[in-house]
Amino acid sequence: MEAIIFIGLQASGKSSFYKEHFFNSHLRISNDLLKTKSRETKLLELCFESSMPLLIDNTNVTKAVRQHYIEKIKARHYRLTAYYFKTDLERSLAWNQQRKEVVPPIGIFATHKKLELPSYDEGFDQLYYVDFIDGKLTVTDWKK
Repeated sequence: MEAIIFIGLQASGKSSFYKEHFFNSHLRISNDLLKTKSRETKLLELCFESSMPLLIDNTNVTKAVRQHYIEKIKARHYRLTAYYFKTDLERSLAWNQQRKEVVPPIGIFATHKKLELPSYDEGFDQLYYVDFIDGKLTVTDWKK
């Protein structure tokens, strides 16, 4: 059983990366789709009860927000992987303008101010760094 947490600004490529790499293997849990914490909790519980691989596709920029998920995931003995999407404020603002549902720029700036880099100390079994190189999102191992 595997759980994945994405970490990054709005419009940093997280959902596109999900579609390209995990669409056929992991259930996507996203506040953008579910709209309420109650729905999110129900869907998480369903995943846990059925041992379904899952992926948390939210910004998850603070340790406190991530810890909320990590505690639940670890209590269910899932292997936990995180993907940190490189913070590039200018690129996120530009990509945001191409989205169907544009996030107000002030929201992206506010998220950027709160960003705390992830670390293995939080409880991740694997941690990756995602950067936009040569026109595509590229994954590398996390450098401690």
